Amino acid sequence: MRVLRLQLLNPALLLGALLLTGAAQAATPAAAAPAVSTRAAAVPWEKLSAQQHETLASFKDRWASLPPERQQKLMRGADRWQQMSPEERQKAQGRLHRWQKLSPEQKVRLRQRYEAFQKLPPDEQQHIRQMYQKYQQMPTDQKQQLKDRWKNMTPEQRYALKRKLAAQKAAKAPPQ
Repeated sequence: MRVLRLQLLNPALLLGALLLTGAAQAATPAAAAPAVSTRAAAVPWEKLSAQQHETLASFKDRWASLPPERQQKLMRGADRWQQMSPEERQKAQGRLHRWQKLSPEQKVRLRQRYEAFQKLPPDEQQHIRQMYQKYQQMPTDQKQQLKDRWKNMTPEQRYALKRKLAAQKAAKAPPQ
C-alpha cells in the first residue's frame, strides 16, 4: 500500500490521479450523493425537469435507447451541473477538455490510478490530497523543477526516493 501511495505522490501521476478525484469531489459533496438502486428504472425524457432537459439536450434523440443506469448517472450529473457556480462549471469543462485530449492508454492508466486511490484508507487519501494542495500552492518554477527532477531520475533512484519517503512517514506516524 505504501509503495502505491508513494507512486501517487509522483507529481505528474498525482496530477492525473487527483484530476479525477478532485473533479468528483468538487462536483459532488458527499452528503449530496444519493444512494443508487442496483436496478435503476428507465426514465422517459418527458419526466426530466426543464433544467435536466437543458443540460442533457445532446442526449434527447438517443435517451430512450440508453441503459437505465446511464440515464440515472446522466441525471445526477445534470443536477450537479445545475448546482455548480460559473467558476466550478468552467473548471469542470477544462477537465473534460483535458480528458478528451488524452490517448486511450492514458485514460486507462488514469482510471487504474483512480481506482487504486479509492482503495487507499481514508487517512492516506487525505494525506495525498494535502500533498496535492501543497503542490498546487508551489510557484510554477518550483513545480517545473520538481517535475524535471522526477523525469531525470532513473527507476532505481525513484524507487530509493519512494523508500526514503515511506521511512520518513513511518517514523512520523504515531504508534498504533
